[in-house]
Amino acid sequence: MLYAVIMAGGSGTRFWPWSRKETPKQLLKITGQETMIKQAVDRIIGEIPSENIYVVTTSTLAKNIEKELSQIPAKNIISEPFGRNTAACIGLAAAIISKRDSNAVMAVMTADHIIEPPELFIKALKCAEELATEKSALVTFGIKPTEPSSNYGYIQRSEDAIHLQSFPVYDVKCFTEKPDRITAENFLKSGSYYWNSGMFVWSVNTILENIKTLMPDLSQGLERIGKSLDTPDEPNVISHEYKKFENLSIDYGIMEKASNVKIIEADFTWDDVGSWLAVERLNKSDKNSNTILGKHCGFDTHGNIIIGDNKRLITTINVSDMIIVNTKDVTMVCNKNSAEDIKKLTELLKEKGYSGYL
Repeated sequence: MLYAVIMAGGSGTRFWPWSRKETPKQLLKITGQETMIKQAVDRIIGEIPSENIYVVTTSTLAKNIEKELSQIPAKNIISEPFGRNTAACIGLAAAIISKRDSNAVMAVMTADHIIEPPELFIKALKCAEELATEKSALVTFGIKPTEPSSNYGYIQRSEDAIHLQSFPVYDVKCFTEKPDRITAENFLKSGSYYWNSGMFVWSVNTILENIKTLMPDLSQGLERIGKSLDTPDEPNVISHEYKKFENLSIDYGIMEKASNVKIIEADFTWDDVGSWLAVERLNKSDKNSNTILGKHCGFDTHGNIIIGDNKRLITTINVSDMIIVNTKDVTMVCNKNSAEDIKKLTELLKEKGYSGYL
């Protein structure tokens, strides 16, 4: 049976000051009328029963996410005591699901991606489920790159494909972390590289066996956690083991080293909403190419992203290619070309004693 695991532990610092510690990106309405995590659940809940949908998040966010996701059981909100990257996150979810259903197939996705249309995504999930079940494969989805972006990881595929449920399926040759611009241009020209979607499908047995082989320390901790589940010792054991887990991604810890890794060429539209520039891609612009969410009035204003609310008016004169964000306690002005530096700004705020604004 298919289960879904939605990773929702990120702090969303690239969307500061709109995102904060208790309301990061996944709890914002960046596009549409629902929060991103609500959209992630709504995308799959028609095909995957609500009782089979799990969300892994931080102890700080667990209560807010539980309130936001009334359609899934509260017990399915898994709270990590500490952030330890995606290998630990996925391992914990696999251990919990395995205890309930040892034959489960789990689809791992994130709470902050835009995927359209849902029907094509569900079809791709069904294809991946068949590969995971019949071939014991570790399956991921490749996004055909539209530009030589250095903001994404890349996956190189094999030359020959099989076709399953109308999808091209390839063997994975290698993973590459975010490359420089020239390398990304070469990847794009080759035609054999995909953007790494960060989504996976596998059986719980397959991923736990790979963790046992490739990350034995994590495996031993997960075994101890598994024995403690549904006992009074569960919270203490999880906390104790998490302190010892390495801070490693599932890509580095497992996928880059495993065999029998397959990639499905995705035919759905995907956006990882990685920075404020995504707001520009995902929302309509006015006649001067400004993307405005809030109340604004100005002239000689072109190509800006302007974010506020409907209470406070933002005015601009002769301003171009800027990100302007106004909240109840912070105003941020940033050149669009420096959007990736917002994370550095949040680190500077900590150093300067302004952590209360994070």
